[in-house]
Amino acid sequence: MLIGVPLETAAGEKRVATVPDVVEKLVKLGFTVAVQSGAGAAANFDDDTYRAAGAEVVGSAAALWAKSDIVFKVRPPSLDEVALMREGSALIGFVWPAQNPALMQALAAKRATVLAIDALPRQLSRAQKMDALTSMAGVSGYRAVIEAANAFGRFFNGQITAAGKIPPAKVFIAGAGVAGLAAIGTAANLGAIVRANDTRAEVADQVTSLGGEFVKVDYEEEGSGGGGYAKVMSEGFQQAQREMYAKQAKECDIIITTALIPGKPAPKLITAEMVKSMKPGSVIVDMAAEQGGNCELTEPGQAVVKHGVTIVGYTDLVSRLAKQSSTLYSNNLLRLTEELCKTKDGIVNVNMEDDAIRGLTVIKDGTVTWPAPPLKLPAPVAKPAAVAAPAPKGHGHGASEPMSAKSLAITFGVGALALLVVGLFAPASFLAHFTVFVLACFIGYMVIWNVTPSLHTPLMSVTNAISSIIAIGALVQIAPPLSAAGAADRPNTLILGMAVLALVLTAINMFGGFAVTRRMLAMFRK
Repeated sequence: MLIGVPLETAAGEKRVATVPDVVEKLVKLGFTVAVQSGAGAAANFDDDTYRAAGAEVVGSAAALWAKSDIVFKVRPPSLDEVALMREGSALIGFVWPAQNPALMQALAAKRATVLAIDALPRQLSRAQKMDALTSMAGVSGYRAVIEAANAFGRFFNGQITAAGKIPPAKVFIAGAGVAGLAAIGTAANLGAIVRANDTRAEVADQVTSLGGEFVKVDYEEEGSGGGGYAKVMSEGFQQAQREMYAKQAKECDIIITTALIPGKPAPKLITAEMVKSMKPGSVIVDMAAEQGGNCELTEPGQAVVKHGVTIVGYTDLVSRLAKQSSTLYSNNLLRLTEELCKTKDGIVNVNMEDDAIRGLTVIKDGTVTWPAPPLKLPAPVAKPAAVAAPAPKGHGHGASEPMSAKSLAITFGVGALALLVVGLFAPASFLAHFTVFVLACFIGYMVIWNVTPSLHTPLMSVTNAISSIIAIGALVQIAPPLSAAGAADRPNTLILGMAVLALVLTAINMFGGFAVTRRMLAMFRK
């Protein structure tokens, strides 16, 4: 089958659906790839790089759409592009079926099969590799901070110089989804004091881990709406949220808003009064501008100055990093293609029994299949049964009950008697080996088995290194004690070989254990 990649026609769109590196991988899956001339130029991928990767470069959009079995797109196709589409072919890309009913009807009339990457069921962990919404949101969150820094009048980080003291910028981020978290990490790395808020309380730890401070609304209500999105909150919560935003607007230099709810206009979080209260020279970056904006004064697609505050309402933040975002997006489509073509023969199979593929498929052979039925999520894991209380004294010993003094004395007495018998009747050479064996067992039990289970992960690498005491036994075998005549007894060849092997393995264990420990400790250092 032939995959076609047309030039994006939406105003300001610089991305391309497939990059040369991914073309090579699609060819290995058995597909042929055709790219419209100039499709990757805005993302710094020229036609020659596509040809070198194995793609055919087609001169016109009409020729490309007419010959393609599958079309990879970034933006939803226009009705003019749908008219060029070959009947019965497939389309993969952003479609937004809820917002584009006319487009859905036109695609269905072409008997097309349409996989909307925006309809991916994000609750599935295996769908993460295909999640273009997440990859694009990460790029836009990063770019939002760069745009804010460009419009802001001073450094993000504080400095004390001979010329004067520069205070750090205070950045407030409304919404801590993927885009918000990317913005938090970027702003914190630039040295700003970062604060963030989200209706979902569970993201507070994520905000803190990235160097931000989570600002809580003084109102108790859960805001998770499922699928990684927030839900519409009650009026009481929204009032408390507005009061918190008004306070942050007065204190902060930069506000970045990311709040969006699928299928709904962007909620208005920043009012005109809040903008007026901000310090002159402050900046607002409204990442929801394409859906109307979170700020009342946002003008989509424009950067304007109102009441001394620069309000950035760009709708092409992702396209402003076209090469990076095109690479990530094309990798998402590659992973989806791998799911559709598991046989690697260049033939796609839209398996409607697969939850991820079923969620993506909004039209199948001209039949509208959107919205997908609810996912059949696995049943919650049953809570473990309560541990029975230990039996009272005199009714037997429970598994966790400590041994009584009498039982302990008997156990040690029997062990001592057994060692005495071995010492009286066993050969001296056997006794030396037996002593090493007993000590190894004791050290192994006390160092490893007796460690609290919750501590095994950080301690196992250290205990493996410590347990390499076995190397001493191997050295004893290689260099045995002198005989009565003053000459060293030559060890058995088999024993010598085993001792050398033991030394090699324990050396690997010893150095490897400490190396792993070093890497584990480095994970906790910033």
